[in-house]
Amino acid sequence: MLLRLDPQVYEALARWAGDELRSANAQIEFLLRRSLAEAGRLPGDTGPLPRRGRPPRDGSGTAPPP
Repeated sequence: MLLRLDPQVYEALARWAGDELRSANAQIEFLLRRSLAEAGRLPGDTGPLPRRGRPPRDGSGTAPPP
């Protein structure tokens, strides 16, 4: 999907995403989901936001092997 954004809007979005340790794409999805939910337009069968990035640590306090 092609999304045209004003370059300054994209830069602000990318900075915000970086502050929250998200990609710009994940930030856009987060914001769209939040806006849809606030407007009462998010479909009820919509799944949760997928977890991205590193897998969580296991109970031993060490990261799983690569």
